[in-house]
Amino acid sequence: MSIRYVKESGQLILETAGTAYHMKIDGHGYLQHLYYGAGTGHEDLSYMYRTYDRGFSGNPYELRDDRTYSLDSMPQEYTSFGVGDFRVNSIAASCSDGSRCAEFRYMSHEISEGKYSIPGLPSVYDNGDTAETLTVNLMDNAANIMVRLHYAVFEELDIITRAAEIVNAGPGTVWLRKASSACLELPFGRWDMIHFHGRHCMERQPERVPLFHGIHTLSSGRGMSGHQHNPFVILCDRDATEDSGTCYGMMLVYSGSHRTEIELDQFDCVRAVMGLNDDRFRWELGPGESFHTPEVILSCAEGLTQLSHRFHRVIRNNIVRGRFRYGHRPVLVNNWEATYFDFTEEKLLVIARRAAEIGTELFVLDDGWFRNRNDDNAGLGDWAPDENKLPGGLESLIEKIKSMGLDFGLWIEPEMVSEDSDLYRAHPDWALTAPGRAPMMARNQLVLDMSRREVIEYLYETISGLLERYDISYIKWDFNRPISDIYSHSLPSARQGEVPHRYYLGLYELYERLVTAFPDVLFEGCAGGGGRFDAGMLFYSPQIWCSDNTDPVSRLMIQYGTSFGYPPSCMGAHVSASPNHQTGRSTPLSTRATVAMAGSFGYELDLTKLTGSECEEIKEQIRLHRKIEPLVHEGLLYRLSSADESSRFVIWENVSPDRSEALLSIVVTDPKANGAPVHIKLKGLDPAGVYSVGGEIECTGMALMQSGYTFERLTGDYPSRQILIRRTDMKEKDDKQ
Repeated sequence: MSIRYVKESGQLILETAGTAYHMKIDGHGYLQHLYYGAGTGHEDLSYMYRTYDRGFSGNPYELRDDRTYSLDSMPQEYTSFGVGDFRVNSIAASCSDGSRCAEFRYMSHEISEGKYSIPGLPSVYDNGDTAETLTVNLMDNAANIMVRLHYAVFEELDIITRAAEIVNAGPGTVWLRKASSACLELPFGRWDMIHFHGRHCMERQPERVPLFHGIHTLSSGRGMSGHQHNPFVILCDRDATEDSGTCYGMMLVYSGSHRTEIELDQFDCVRAVMGLNDDRFRWELGPGESFHTPEVILSCAEGLTQLSHRFHRVIRNNIVRGRFRYGHRPVLVNNWEATYFDFTEEKLLVIARRAAEIGTELFVLDDGWFRNRNDDNAGLGDWAPDENKLPGGLESLIEKIKSMGLDFGLWIEPEMVSEDSDLYRAHPDWALTAPGRAPMMARNQLVLDMSRREVIEYLYETISGLLERYDISYIKWDFNRPISDIYSHSLPSARQGEVPHRYYLGLYELYERLVTAFPDVLFEGCAGGGGRFDAGMLFYSPQIWCSDNTDPVSRLMIQYGTSFGYPPSCMGAHVSASPNHQTGRSTPLSTRATVAMAGSFGYELDLTKLTGSECEEIKEQIRLHRKIEPLVHEGLLYRLSSADESSRFVIWENVSPDRSEALLSIVVTDPKANGAPVHIKLKGLDPAGVYSVGGEIECTGMALMQSGYTFERLTGDYPSRQILIRRTDMKEKDDKQ
């Protein structure tokens, strides 16, 4: 059993293979958080919390003479609000009598086999792993609000998930104003925060800062998880490294606006609250109605590498679904940076012929294929082929591309609409626009109201119609602007605060229907690049375009930051032209491929402009990718160096699950004249194994991990090298056994 209830002490203990999570129902009915970390056994850990005078902190009424007991200093599992805990709270609501307070106390709990589910929302699923669920019911009898806290324990994965269900248990109406998914308390220690900020074309830049007294807020209010702040955060010991130190990860399984608040309080305790962004949030709950929050994935590990491995494993095995979860992903070529909007069928076919010759498997037609779409001013919403560009329509183009031995993929941006479109002219009220106000424009487009049933039905019929009529094996689903002017013309004024979350309930429903109806179609997410790179989208699309910035030197940092929480198999990464379209930087074709092979591999350039030698080089790249793809996508990733601006090289290593193979990759970003050689210690190998390193040397795993490996001198503009490492004593070992 991974969940235990100790009745004598009131403890609830969650245990994974390597961690323990302790909470306690105290003598006054409050659910206290005691501990989360390495396993400790079943002791009552409340001895850690000495009672002493809390000064000016208030006390519950029945304990008004006990100055040692205060909600304002107590670590809690899910906080009350408005009743004396003045720190960051988990929930806020208004009751029908106008009061804005609730004091949650333990009512009951249940332990059950399997994983809880969340209606309408993506979440970690039980994929043959033994999962158990704990549900703790908390109640405020004056406000008649019940909170059901859901915990799922994946013992072998060292993962705990959390979500909350808020129930109006009274006869009046309750208006939720904040509904967080999880609260994590760290009562002792000195902690750093690692978060992943950025912007368009430079997403998920890691930043590590020591916590200071006050509230750190990481959020997106853009109607998307965002380029600016990813919904993933790490709290770690001040001296934590890749290999040592206690590290906690919190990841929200959600694609919309989010907020994480981390407070270092007056008693040096840390509270982290993660969930929906409560700006403009207001959800009406009638009697008996419930609100379900998105899920948070929690893990605690020794070192940042182990933490990453745990998140990689749960996302790869228990978030991503369908036939593309494991195994080969097609090597694609996308026409966007080759042609942008300016193409004809013949121009596309010339690129496709070259794509087939060099060994790619999938041709993707990007933006501009539908009517009235010669720039970004018109056409979104009208998903009918442009017969001026494609005289035979999509049927003719697809037939010709398929005859070359290539599969066909298509770009769509279904959540958007252009003012210059038949759809908008027929249904202007389907766009999110505030009454009497000219909306903010971005990329000359508006956002469709995904909270409306008729919008979901229109989009399902349209997209399923494309997939039924045409032989399409891949969809690139884009989302190229943030959401503003949030107002649904189908909801009353009192319920406009529900629109941002109802938007994503509608989007997830649409995605679920499509991936269920078309299980053989590979969906790739995109949002102006990596603006919606989150676990919620990965529940539907096994890979996400990591960034619109395809410059390999920029991508080193983008993919490095992404790797802390998300596995390489999820990172869409392409070889593009040089000089790069976004930065103007010139880099070798080999380096562009080295970086792109660290993710889900493809090409995005005009293949017809390549020389014969470059085409031969690409053929070799594709052959190498097919060899190493299982190693990269299913193995363990080790970050052997930093990717920050002060580093003169970036090195990473992929190791197969059985440790029989490894791939060592290096990109030199700042070659030094007469500089010291690049030397690195490898990780993850079998110390007793004998390994061939690139066919050059043969030595033990212990030697490579303890004494290290020295690279040959790499010079020129951003040189790179990939070295295959294979264990050579496996056959001899098997024969002896």
